[in-house]
Amino acid sequence: MKWTKEQRYKRLDEAGEEEILELSKRVNECPWRQKFHIQPVTGLLNDPNGFSFYEGEYHLFYQWFPFGPIHGLKYWYHTKSKDLVHWENVGIAIEPHDYFDSHGAYSGSAIEYNGKLYLMYTGNTRDEKWHRNPYQCIAIMDSSRRITKMKKPVISNIPTGYTEHFRDPKVWKAGDSFYAIIGAQRSDETGCVLLYSSPNMMDWKFEGEINTDLRQFGYMWECPDYFELNQKGILIFSPQGISQKGDEFQNIYQSGYMIGDKLDVAERNFVHGSFTELDRGFDFYAPQTMLDPKGRRILSGWMGLPEIDYPTDQFGWAHCLTLPREITIKENKLVQTPVSELKKLRGEEITVETIITQDSALIDGFHGETYELIAEFTETDADEFGIELRVGVQEKTIIKYEKTKKKMVLDRTFSGQRFAEKFGTIRKCHLEAEKIKFHIFVDVSSVEIFINDGEEVFTARIFPKKESTGIRFFAKEGQAKLSAVKWAIA
Repeated sequence: MKWTKEQRYKRLDEAGEEEILELSKRVNECPWRQKFHIQPVTGLLNDPNGFSFYEGEYHLFYQWFPFGPIHGLKYWYHTKSKDLVHWENVGIAIEPHDYFDSHGAYSGSAIEYNGKLYLMYTGNTRDEKWHRNPYQCIAIMDSSRRITKMKKPVISNIPTGYTEHFRDPKVWKAGDSFYAIIGAQRSDETGCVLLYSSPNMMDWKFEGEINTDLRQFGYMWECPDYFELNQKGILIFSPQGISQKGDEFQNIYQSGYMIGDKLDVAERNFVHGSFTELDRGFDFYAPQTMLDPKGRRILSGWMGLPEIDYPTDQFGWAHCLTLPREITIKENKLVQTPVSELKKLRGEEITVETIITQDSALIDGFHGETYELIAEFTETDADEFGIELRVGVQEKTIIKYEKTKKKMVLDRTFSGQRFAEKFGTIRKCHLEAEKIKFHIFVDVSSVEIFINDGEEVFTARIFPKKESTGIRFFAKEGQAKLSAVKWAIA
């Protein structure tokens, strides 16, 4: 379907009740609706925004276009949870109806201040010649969950030397000052992040560009996030325009991090190591983190990518968010593990210990459409070993370790309905390991795979038939000892 400009920028209050009901009906007829991931009620979901803890609840907002699986007029949609597992749809949080966000309430973040939750976001606007002019804006949520937008932006001008690609503020507090980094593009069309400071979340001063070693690294850095962990500074961002390099940077756009010294806000210097992808799979972008009351740094990401057509499009919706992941540092590398609260989803349990000595083995009780699975392979002399998920007559998703090549591989060539094949159907990364532990969450149309307690992570959307529920373990050219446990998720 070809969407016109008028359709893409239609406001929700311009739709009739019958149209909304018809949209919902189409979405709910989709065979790939998720069971335990955050997903849109209709239309398109993208970047997680405003991830925070306020008044006893986790709050997670996301970009939302209500009318279909395209990037049109963006709202902020609000979900909340007491446990990071069971999420309640609250509804629209920020509606784009002012001069400073007339063409969309774009991404941003949240911070508690003076007993309220301040939401800082980019207001997208277009003039009559369709030129973009971004504003950085504030909306405030009080303890009754009422959200009020400020009547004017807090940052109205793009700094000299940068283009209109200036968006996605991430805010934090250090000492008596608030800081925000904003994704930007220099006038020479290279990506970077800019630093602002404020004493009160309302009056913002441009400090300048953060100095990194990546002067020529893509044409735009989206959704930056800075935080400190274990006396280190971490900068997460999503660069666009990175060329493939071996097994790396295979997706249309990337998301990754750099670990370094703490950011010197006075000199704007960030001394850092190399850029590393956060997720080695197919569908991961624009992650955002928050610090929770337990002192954990928790990440949520968009399980999707821009400019990709997905099989759910035909049902009027697209995308979901990843499960919340706790971030820690191990040997100067970010490690991601599913938050412990997800154990609440566990239903019927089945376990097995055996030796896999053949190309593939079916084990009684190991099957399902939605489940959590932990499988450890030890004492292996096989050339490669792994698991086939969502197996059907002609369908399977493969995660395996190629021991001789020291490569972890995710293969969705036969995962079901095909899409985005021009970007490839296999993802790999290098991994040195004697033992391999797969911790896997399978939902109706996704897999999230945590390798060796989060040392590497693979995320992918898959679209198999409902009857494709098999699980097969395999070892080739040798054998492997397998210990596995599976929990059904209703």
